[in-house]
Amino acid sequence: MRLDVRPSLDPADYPFRHRLRVRFVETDAMGIVHHSNYLHYLEEARVAYLRDLDRPYTELRDDGVDLAVLECFVQYRSPLRFDDLVDVHLVMAAATRATFQMAYLLGVAGEVRATGVTAHGAVNAAGRPVRLPGWLAALASPA
Repeated sequence: MRLDVRPSLDPADYPFRHRLRVRFVETDAMGIVHHSNYLHYLEEARVAYLRDLDRPYTELRDDGVDLAVLECFVQYRSPLRFDDLVDVHLVMAAATRATFQMAYLLGVAGEVRATGVTAHGAVNAAGRPVRLPGWLAALASPA
């Protein structure tokens, strides 16, 4: 799979927002959020998005579908710091029969701090590809 989504810098282009607060443990010796923690923020937002749709991730798993991360990309624009209140915006940007991509915008008080894209594949418990649930594919933004 190849990431081919360009995240918008406009929060209005994202139908979902998840707010989180940066914890001290997520910062590094320079006092900024360590780059690896951005992936945790994207995952937290994805799980919250499914919950907001009344389709919690646990139900997907109960139905025999997991959403494996195949690729991820983050562009760091300005650092996040301890105690920042971060808005993680997301949109289901593209989907195929078994994969999808999500775009993200991370901001603090309206200032863009990072953007990201993740690609996922629907798999069963054995890790074999399966069809993406129709309701999930239907969330993808029109091309």
